[in-house]
Formats: sequence, C-alpha cells, structure tokens
Amino acid sequence: MLIKQAADIPASEITPESVYLKRRELMRGAGLFAASSLVPSALLASSELAPLSAREASSSMAAQGFYTNEDKTPFEDVARYNNFYEFGTDKSDPARYAQELTVDPWSVQVEGEVARPGTYSLDDLLKGLDLEERVYRLRCVEAWSMVIPWIGVPLHRLLSRLEPTSKAKYVEFTTLYRPAEMRGQRSRFSTIDWPYVEGLRLDEAMNPLTLMATGLYGRELPKQNGAPFRLVVPWKYGFKSIKSIVKIRLSEQQPRTTWQDLAPREYGFFANVNPEVDHPRWSQKYERRLPSGLFSPNRIKTQMFNGYADQVAHLYKGMNLRRHY
Repeated sequence: MLIKQAADIPASEITPESVYLKRRELMRGAGLFAASSLVPSALLASSELAPLSAREASSSMAAQGFYTNEDKTPFEDVARYNNFYEFGTDKSDPARYAQELTVDPWSVQVEGEVARPGTYSLDDLLKGLDLEERVYRLRCVEAWSMVIPWIGVPLHRLLSRLEPTSKAKYVEFTTLYRPAEMRGQRSRFSTIDWPYVEGLRLDEAMNPLTLMATGLYGRELPKQNGAPFRLVVPWKYGFKSIKSIVKIRLSEQQPRTTWQDLAPREYGFFANVNPEVDHPRWSQKYERRLPSGLFSPNRIKTQMFNGYADQVAHLYKGMNLRRHY
C-alpha cells in the first residue's frame, strides 16, 4: 500500500497511529495491500477458478462496472474538496476541521427488519468480509465529478449476514451526531435537522455496485471523506453516499431523507444521475471533472446513471424518472 510521508500530508489527513494500526490489521486480514496504481484487485470471498491475469481481471471488472480506466482524480483533490456539512459548508472546511473527529472506537447500530439486530463494533461488523478495490465515478448534484479508487465491502454481503426479514423493503443510514467534534452540527446558521439521514430501496442496496467504503487510494479513509465507514452508490448523485455511518435500519416504509425533507423539488429520494432531468437551478447535461481550473475547465458530458446503466437500469424499469428523480 502506498503511504505518503507525514511531512507531505496536511494534519487533517493524518490518521492517528492507533486507528491506523487497528484498521491495517483488518486490511491485512483481507489480503488487500495492492498499490493504488495497479489494476483493482477483486478479492472475492471464494473462487474455484484459476487466478486471472491483470488484463483479464481489468476487463472483467470493467464489464461488471467495478472499474473504469478513466484518469483518477489525484488524492490531493479527493481529500481537500468535499461536501461534508457536519464540518462546514465550504469545500475546504471538511479537510480543515475533520481532524477533530474521533473515529476509534466506532460502532454501528443495526435495527429494524433484520434477524440479527444489535450494536456492532466496526471491526466485528466487517470481520470475515474481504475488502475489494473499486474504481468508480463520483458525480455530485452540483455538476462536478471525480474518479476515485475506493476500498470497501459490497453492501449486499454485509446485509446478507444481517439477514433481512421478508418485510424489509428499504435501508436507512444515519451519520454520527457529535456536535462537540462536528462544528457544522452546532452552527446556529445550519438549516439541517441533524443527524444526516439517507436511504436506498433494498434492491438498490443489494446491487453488486453498492459499496461500504473504509478506504481510498490504498489507504485509510480520510476523516473528511467519511471515515471510518461510508456508503458509495456510483450511479446516484453524491449526496446519497452518506458518510461516517453509525446506524443501519431496515424497514418496510420508505425513510424520509435529509435533503428530501429540506428541498423535495431539488433532491428526490432516488437521485439517479440523469442528464435529461435538470436541477431546478442548473443543467445536469454536463459536469466539471476534477481537477479543473479557469483555463482548463475539463467539462464533459454526463452519462445516464453516471455510466452504469448496464448494471442498474433494470432497477427502474417502468418508472417515470422525471417524477421519481
């Protein structure tokens, strides 16, 4: 795994040694110490097939949507340009203030329509699940985008071990509420009813693309990117990929999500990337791929479902995607 020297990393990106060593042990158990410049290694839980060559693995990963050969967004941009309103509304606020967050110990409460509810330490929750590296596009509703090599576990494997009941139709996620460490939550000017809540339909959650990330670029997940445990749903706008998760609830009813409550005309429950359905205040037909600048805007066309239509379009067959945005 590629590790920067501490002198090259801003304080806000440095993981405390105790946390790093604990998570490193988990990653070692999963066998994931591939350099970030290599082809993503799909560390599947079991396989009776002969190992694939790098080219065959890359082709297989791309066909499944797990990998794109587009230029990756540099780590520095991924780590310093974020929406994480728990730390402030400016893009630089999360990198500046997230070092205040304590991520060890970390536990996740599981409740609702599951056979195995309870409060689990993150290590126990992930124990026995192999980590995988996925290179995904990330498209923000604000019309900027990145390409990020994530590390994590497919959500369908995690949910399967929790054993959803026959009544489970939706999965609700909740972010940590800790105003003492998350200054955006104690701001007098915030309009958000904390904690932050997001949700997926169960079939979306069980899609093989949906990932619970614990790292990126071959290292621990930076705090400003949602450490230590966040959702990644690559065919939806980025606000659906909720960060720093402390609760997972399965339910029969569709949950009310934070942005849907704040501005339902602008942020629907599904939030699928769709260049044909504009945001009320701007077009979604194009996006600005980071890094970009005044003289190199790096403007590209937005793809339906962010380029993952082959993998997810069937989930919305027969739905009016203008009404169910």
